[in-house]
Amino acid sequence: MLNVVALNGRLTADPELRHTSNDIAVTSFSLAVDRSYSRSSTERQTDFIDIVCWRNTAEFASKYFHKGQLIAVEGSIQTRSYTDRDGNKRRALEVVANNVHFAEPKRAAERPAGSSEGNATDDPLPPPPVAGDSRDFVEIDVTDDLPF
Repeated sequence: MLNVVALNGRLTADPELRHTSNDIAVTSFSLAVDRSYSRSSTERQTDFIDIVCWRNTAEFASKYFHKGQLIAVEGSIQTRSYTDRDGNKRRALEVVANNVHFAEPKRAAERPAGSSEGNATDDPLPPPPVAGDSRDFVEIDVTDDLPF
């Protein structure tokens, strides 16, 4: 049987780290994932998928991921049943993350959403090469016999 999930989407809130009674780190968050298709003359639909991370993955996600950030999740689908406060039986479907990754460049993650800065950075660019600039050029003696 195969149960593999790969998702790419934006966090709807900052992940919050919790610990179980056995002191195991766990965090859960929702990922907004656009569907790969849209009906004619309508906007693309978005699914909100619940993600659960355990142990080191939970600690990593809660430390480095923030609301609105584009991330990638690899994991498997898990279902569970529970009884809510009103005594109703409920089922939950969630993705248990095995790996989580940044899915956008660091500079893009630091810009506010909707920013139109393009490729502007604060880092200075090196000067362009100048024709005839031979400071880094070493001339090779081609009159010598080659060893091969």
